[in-house]
Amino acid sequence: MSRVYNFSAGPAVLPEEVLQEAADEMMDYRGCGMSVMEMSHRSKVYDNIIKEAEQDLRDLMKIPDNYKVLFLQGGASQQFAAVPMNLMKNRKAGYIVTGQWAKKAYQEAKLYGEAIELASSADKTFSYIPDCSDLDIPEDLDYVYICENNTIYGTKYQTLPNTKGKLLVADVSSCFLSEPVDVTKYGVIYGGVQKNIGPAGVVIVIIREDLITDDVLPGTPTMLKYKTQADNDSLYNTPPCYGIYICGKVFKWLKKMGGLEVMKQRNIEKAKILYDFLDESKLFHGTVRKEDRSLMNVPFVTGNDELDAKFVKEAKEAGFENLKGHRSVGGMRASIYNAMPKEGVEKLVAFMKKFEEENA
Repeated sequence: MSRVYNFSAGPAVLPEEVLQEAADEMMDYRGCGMSVMEMSHRSKVYDNIIKEAEQDLRDLMKIPDNYKVLFLQGGASQQFAAVPMNLMKNRKAGYIVTGQWAKKAYQEAKLYGEAIELASSADKTFSYIPDCSDLDIPEDLDYVYICENNTIYGTKYQTLPNTKGKLLVADVSSCFLSEPVDVTKYGVIYGGVQKNIGPAGVVIVIIREDLITDDVLPGTPTMLKYKTQADNDSLYNTPPCYGIYICGKVFKWLKKMGGLEVMKQRNIEKAKILYDFLDESKLFHGTVRKEDRSLMNVPFVTGNDELDAKFVKEAKEAGFENLKGHRSVGGMRASIYNAMPKEGVEKLVAFMKKFEEENA
């Protein structure tokens, strides 16, 4: 069985050499006589794994020393609660709603205080990013929250919102490590790793140290306090050890590839192949306003549900997996994360051309 081209939005494609390396170490990690799956998270061997992973991530993102890196569980969705619990000092936060996940985070925040919708693109099925250059931001707002890349709808902020001095919190799950980022512009950056970095089960939180305090909302569970996790270097309880180990391998792979500048260029090149075809195709078309297109997730439709279903079925038979759009929007979606080779996108476009000729 040869490997398919996996366009899944997450859990998603991983670099083949990372999988191969993990396979080689499965039974015996570097001569210690056991698998990483089996070793104590308190062991010297594992301590090296998690510390090295953190250092490589710091190198890749140029994370300043006054930011903590936490490897946690509960996925990005658990952060929808952790963020307000830890940061909503005035019980007031602003949310920019640009898709399903931002909406869920916004609804969750309402459980803990006053969540204000600062802007939204719901009026056009989240097919664009609203203008965030001059938002009406109340003086007593604790933070402004965004989902930077919208996996389902294929939109991405090209410019960060003007928060007028307020703290910016960003869920970057589906654009994590796809391009360089200025960490100092954010108070908190977090993301589930199962899209662009590793296997499902790990969420990485990068948080400025002054935001890590005991002053959290009453009733905040011990496990959801950033201070608990930071004070214990992500080892308060047993972390998702194996997932973190794979993330560490992906960080090394990214460094070897040349870092985030190189990844950004590669991602622009890959996305251009697909978007250029969609822009000239008579059958397929993209669903996102051009200037807000994501480099990671590319939704497209034919305009006919039956034809969409036929395309997904025939694509699967041809070795292109997981092209069906999210259940909430239908159509198709190609997620072309860092580990998707350029040749995968080229072959997909060739297949789409052939499909168009046969179904014109």
